[in-house]
Amino acid sequence: MAIDGATIAGVRPGAQSAPWLAEAGFGAFLLLIFVGLTPFAIRDPVALATQESGFSGAGDLLREICYAGIFGVILFSALRQRGVSAVAIVPPTLALLLAWCLLSAMWSPEAGVTARRAVLAIMVVLSAMLGVATVGAERALKLWQYVLAGVLIVNWLSIPLVPQAVHLPGEIDPSLIGDWRGLFFHKNIAGAVTAVSAIVFLFTFLKSHRAVDAILFAGAVGFLIMTHSKASIGLLPVAVVVALIYRVAWRRGIDRLIVTIMLALTCVFAVALAIGDFTQIASVFEDPSRFTGRSAIWQAEIAYIRDHPLLGSGFGAFADTGALSPLLKYVDATWVQNVSHGHNAYLQLFVTIGGVGFALAMWTLVISPVLSFWRGNPVQIEMMSLLFAIFVFMVLHNFLESDFLEGDGPAWVAFVLMLAMLRLSRSGGRDMAGSMP
Repeated sequence: MAIDGATIAGVRPGAQSAPWLAEAGFGAFLLLIFVGLTPFAIRDPVALATQESGFSGAGDLLREICYAGIFGVILFSALRQRGVSAVAIVPPTLALLLAWCLLSAMWSPEAGVTARRAVLAIMVVLSAMLGVATVGAERALKLWQYVLAGVLIVNWLSIPLVPQAVHLPGEIDPSLIGDWRGLFFHKNIAGAVTAVSAIVFLFTFLKSHRAVDAILFAGAVGFLIMTHSKASIGLLPVAVVVALIYRVAWRRGIDRLIVTIMLALTCVFAVALAIGDFTQIASVFEDPSRFTGRSAIWQAEIAYIRDHPLLGSGFGAFADTGALSPLLKYVDATWVQNVSHGHNAYLQLFVTIGGVGFALAMWTLVISPVLSFWRGNPVQIEMMSLLFAIFVFMVLHNFLESDFLEGDGPAWVAFVLMLAMLRLSRSGGRDMAGSMP
């Protein structure tokens, strides 16, 4: 039986806004994710190299309490408003994927770390999806936009006022010195969040034609450039162009078919070009000064996958677990031992949750959304094109970074918010019938 859009959305037909408690809980969740409890944290190289893993790798009791408390508020609001039907917002395959991550603690060499990180991932995903379902997609997007705008403004103001808003001398990786990071812990996090912000502001401007949205978009692009986050800078225009094509082509079936064929041929050409010039491409990635030695990390991950193809090392237990990390047995270069993730989410998923988890993740995070976008409703094309731009950016970004299932990582949460809004739009999206914020 088909699921009614209003049932998933958790919004009573004709309701103009969600209860204040639901909005407060969702707003607090967004602030905790995109601002955190320790903005402008000082990066201590000694602490970075020796820190012990905790609830999600940090062991911060206050942080644990905040996530649990906010999740409780959002869950209470969702159940009070829609009852158990509110959980329909969570795709069954995503629920299975999260359950598999928690189950992997049974064979993880760091069972406690795996369990804590899996619990965090579950709470974050449920908070994001139930929050969107309870307040509605339009209102959720508006609240998210407010938070992103506030973060962007604070980031710009912090550059002349807060010394640690820029990577300072003394970094483990000297190439980071001088790069802007704003209130975030690393310039790559700042880059990904700012790129997503640029997408949100651009597509909001295309709908609203307001000068403030254009200014925010320009501000986001400017800050992104100053982060020197190569992956985010390079992928943002790609995601925007593809989404604009989607915005135009998906209004008519024949245009959709033509564009799909053209994009498929472009991908085939790109793969053929990459294969033909593989040696030169590989040399670029093998240079630690250019792409932080990703090739060495990827080789170690592939070697681990060959030895553990089915179950993996356990969710969250492959890297950033100190001297017990299985990664250390597969890496010769000592500089790689300071890397906290695999710089490729697809390989890292295979490494940590094995072939079974990887298959679940690919269906849930890539294939299923593609099918939803393919069936996109022309009536909701403004919202769908915005979500598609975020989707394209994140899918490509994860070839060079590890965002998928990264606990409370801002880029991962942005992807989950996109999934929740997409699910609402595909299921009817009655709360999205009006204009975008």
